[in-house]
Amino acid sequence: MSMMISDNELDELAEIELQKDEEEEEQREASSPPSTLSDAVTDTSHPYYDVARHGILQVTGDDNYGRKLIIFSSCCMPPSHQLNHHRLLEYLKFTLDQYVESDYSVVYFHYGLRSTNKPSMRWLRDAYKEFDRKYKKNLKALYVVHPTNFIKIMWNIFKPLISHKFGKKLTYVNYLAELRDHLDYDQLIIPPDVKRHDEKLRASQKGGPPPSVKVPPPRPPLPTQQFGVSLQYVRDKNNGVRIPPVMTQTVFFIKEKGLQTEGIFRRSVRVQLIKDIKKLYNLGKPVDYQQYGDVHVPAVILKTFLRELPEPLFTFALYDRILDITRVESSLRVSTCKRIVESLAEHNYIVLKYLVCFLNMVSQHSIENKMSPSNLACVFGVNLARPPQGTVSLRALTPLNIFTELLVEHYATIFGCRCPDAQVLP
Repeated sequence: MSMMISDNELDELAEIELQKDEEEEEQREASSPPSTLSDAVTDTSHPYYDVARHGILQVTGDDNYGRKLIIFSSCCMPPSHQLNHHRLLEYLKFTLDQYVESDYSVVYFHYGLRSTNKPSMRWLRDAYKEFDRKYKKNLKALYVVHPTNFIKIMWNIFKPLISHKFGKKLTYVNYLAELRDHLDYDQLIIPPDVKRHDEKLRASQKGGPPPSVKVPPPRPPLPTQQFGVSLQYVRDKNNGVRIPPVMTQTVFFIKEKGLQTEGIFRRSVRVQLIKDIKKLYNLGKPVDYQQYGDVHVPAVILKTFLRELPEPLFTFALYDRILDITRVESSLRVSTCKRIVESLAEHNYIVLKYLVCFLNMVSQHSIENKMSPSNLACVFGVNLARPPQGTVSLRALTPLNIFTELLVEHYATIFGCRCPDAQVLP
């Protein structure tokens, strides 16, 4: 389809396709008004509160590849007269600007885009042009969930603008269950309307919904297991070692080979490689990072280990105290961090001190590696603390990152007074 078609004609075409989508949805069940996500931004001081309050955009930590996962939910978009689409574009860029220097993935929930809330074709085209190479380069995957003919027509319209390389990043996902093949489904923030729509789609298929996949009961961990088990388990099975072997080995290699590597901790690696290395560790087999020839491999493994701890280094009990850091006067924040850190049990404290000492070391080479305390905080904050249920919400990222940045920047002050006998440093 040619881009010579006028914007008005394209809008009409889009309108026809959206009306078809709406009619099909009404046949399945009378549509309900879009719901607002419970973790939409509620802070009225947010620079884009007028847009953020709707919960259209969410950031849910890292995916299985060690990449930030950003979610866009069409069903959370209010009618066009209630939303300034120019502000929406600015808000998208404002959010992405925090992550585009790292590899990231986007999940787009298409359900809920209607004739009443869709942006104009001109806006879509302007938006694509606004997202220059800076945004596209590190976008590694775009998952379009519940695509309709509207999406496919839009893709054909925009094809002349879209590079072949970018097009290869697109994956259509017909049912929510298919996302399990690509990322950690359980950490996704999925609007209730999207879940209901998925159930209706499955039920409307010939012969009823596809059979649910039976998940086998979890196996007990191997004695040599290191991923997905507690710090105490690793310690008990490794002769009382204070720092988990995964951490000492990855930190040692990065310290030797990667302190000056630009973007260390910001790149992803092949997911099969991550799985293979995790399997070696869990089977108690040696891992030689030298053979992979890529310092980003141990960097991703270190993040993965921290992310998969059943309880994060900062225990669930401390999560709310960490989020309250933004309510503390700036001059008192370091001492507040110190009190929170010192309230940790000794084992968690020793492991955390080892890690933050290393991150402080990385930050001292920020001229070469571009990883300042702030940049390291964006990467590690979500891997050090999380709520007992669900995932870190978008509104929690700012306090979490501020807290982690303070830890790295003021390492000597925060950790200097408590020096356990069993302390180990990199």
